[in-house]
Amino acid sequence: MSKLKLGLPAGSLQKTTIDIFKKAGFNIYLNERSYFPYIDDNEIEVILIRAQEIPRYVAGAVLDAGISGKDWIIETGATVHEVAELTYSRQGLKPIRLVLAVPKDSKISSVQDLQGKKIATELVNVTKNFLQRHHVQAAVEFSWGATEVKPPELVDAIAELTETGRSLQANNLRIIETILESTPRFIVNQTSWEEEWKRQKIEQIVTLLQGALVAEEKVGLKMNVSMENLPQVLALLPALRKPTVSSLHGESWVAVETIVDEKLVRDLIYKLKEAGAEGIIEYPLNKIIP
Repeated sequence: MSKLKLGLPAGSLQKTTIDIFKKAGFNIYLNERSYFPYIDDNEIEVILIRAQEIPRYVAGAVLDAGISGKDWIIETGATVHEVAELTYSRQGLKPIRLVLAVPKDSKISSVQDLQGKKIATELVNVTKNFLQRHHVQAAVEFSWGATEVKPPELVDAIAELTETGRSLQANNLRIIETILESTPRFIVNQTSWEEEWKRQKIEQIVTLLQGALVAEEKVGLKMNVSMENLPQVLALLPALRKPTVSSLHGESWVAVETIVDEKLVRDLIYKLKEAGAEGIIEYPLNKIIP
């Protein structure tokens, strides 16, 4: 049987990635001592590996495909085909940022002020390229971790990945510049992409993952509404297209069903009830395929 060798990120993105795969219909079962978890699809072989390494293993055809951040694709210079952008991070459905940060009491206020300074980062090449575009010469050194604690004793500034900026603030740092925004990308090497079976399998996986991400912030709503109250209820309902309205047997009532942003529901339900909706049901969604 043909197998698609798929690299998934270990570490900070691991849990979120596995959760999204589950919503997409792929159950992945972890073994604490193994980097080869079981997936309930006999056509896929999953390997857990650091996101930093996935681009070069995909480019080298050790893996057919994988998920890694745009930051690490750029950093490694790997030649891969980006099939899709998957917008999620450890804490939500948003990009992460690579930022330049300095101590709060530092006199450095812009990238130009880093001329001749020392910067620590994991993303050395990305940072050097950014400085070069701004005609700034600085010493950029690789950081093995705990980068936030290095200024000001060891370095003048850091280039660090952040979602919320709270860790930087907790370490008395302030952001002076955003180098790039990064999201996970589903990548594949060109040889695997040109193989028809693997390409179709990848497109299937990506379609389901994207559907799971679209559904992540939405819920379904069902309710019963009298014909008399239907216009004012429909006026309250946003939808991907239009709400579904179905007649109830032998009654002057209809069933209304729609999909809405989850964050709107807490205010919307009360308004729907006030407008005459009854039997309102909210339910979660696994996938929305446009």
